[in-house]
Amino acid sequence: MPQLLVRQVEEKLVRKLKQQAGQHGVSMEEEHRRVLRAALLGPSKNKRSFKEFLLAMPNVGEDKVF
Repeated sequence: MPQLLVRQVEEKLVRKLKQQAGQHGVSMEEEHRRVLRAALLGPSKNKRSFKEFLLAMPNVGEDKVF
């Protein structure tokens, strides 16, 4: 698979990308791919990280019930 190297990126953008990656529970590299994919191909549908999936689960009681 091809690689893309982006040089001379503003510190502000790097900080924002790092913050956004942390919020989504993915690496900066994966977040960069997602941003490019969404910008060029449109947002993906129903594509959540495992962390987002787990956080979306409803609270159904105490763990000991299971």
